[in-house]
Amino acid sequence: MTTPYAHAFWSLGDGTGEIRQAELSVSGDLRVRTCYSAISRGSETLVFNGQVPISEYQRMRAPFQSGDFPGPVKYGYSNVGVVEQGAHDWHGRYVYCLHPHQTHYRVTVDDVVPLPPDVPPQRAVLGANMETALNALWDAAPGIGDRISVVGAGVVGALVAWLCARLPGAHVQLIDIDERKRFLGDALGVDFHTPQTAADEQDLVIHASASNDGLQTALSLAGFEATVLEMSWYGSREVNLPLGEAFHARRLTLRSSQVGSVSPGHRPRWDHKRRLSLALSLLNHDCLDVLISGESHFRDLPETLKRLSQREDDTLCQRIHYG
Repeated sequence: MTTPYAHAFWSLGDGTGEIRQAELSVSGDLRVRTCYSAISRGSETLVFNGQVPISEYQRMRAPFQSGDFPGPVKYGYSNVGVVEQGAHDWHGRYVYCLHPHQTHYRVTVDDVVPLPPDVPPQRAVLGANMETALNALWDAAPGIGDRISVVGAGVVGALVAWLCARLPGAHVQLIDIDERKRFLGDALGVDFHTPQTAADEQDLVIHASASNDGLQTALSLAGFEATVLEMSWYGSREVNLPLGEAFHARRLTLRSSQVGSVSPGHRPRWDHKRRLSLALSLLNHDCLDVLISGESHFRDLPETLKRLSQREDDTLCQRIHYG
């Protein structure tokens, strides 16, 4: 059976999107049928609304992106599919690919990572989020027994807190202004707090709320000579910080983390594919299913992205199915 064309989702860069027909490439060792994809809410809603800064047009390009910012652009990077055509030892295997939302596509063997046998494809859509969280821990270098705060209980923040909590003796608090996210603490084995109840004098604070107030909270919780790791990406929005007050007296370090580059301490030995393979293997815990709180069909993506662009929407990971 051949599939002469596919369908793909395009963000138009003005808060709207559409499904378009797409011709399949004739090159590539594998033809993959998408089973699930996921929306990376932070970057994809910025793309959807045309809020990628001009200075970041090249750095923000996804591996299989079509079109240019601000749009129309075919964008996305969390795709789980099954190989329908390819070498015999690949046929029928589930694979993860940094591919936009599209029903079928052709890629090379080097472009995909096979799913570990103990990671279900429905959960593997968290692969890009876990890779981001993993890279952040490499950047932050938390220590055994550290007091660690993660500000922002979105998908990436929750994964960072879960990874940190597995360090021996670490005490981790996950902080968010939304009390409705308290269930995440119970599910992931970390303490949940609002900013008003969170403990200060932390050894490490990781910020992932993508808000001005969240970053100010992160700075206020850091102890003497502690590090505040900034994971949020604000697009073209400006952020105001209280760098007076006790910032200098406490000798704080504020540094950024971004998944586009492998953390410097691992870069000599690790490439992106090895890092992604590790991230997928870390998804073999049932408790992580709690992070997938919404699901919709591929054909509804224009309406789904419009809903997720509203800050009051409380969806964590939105999984897209192609059945």
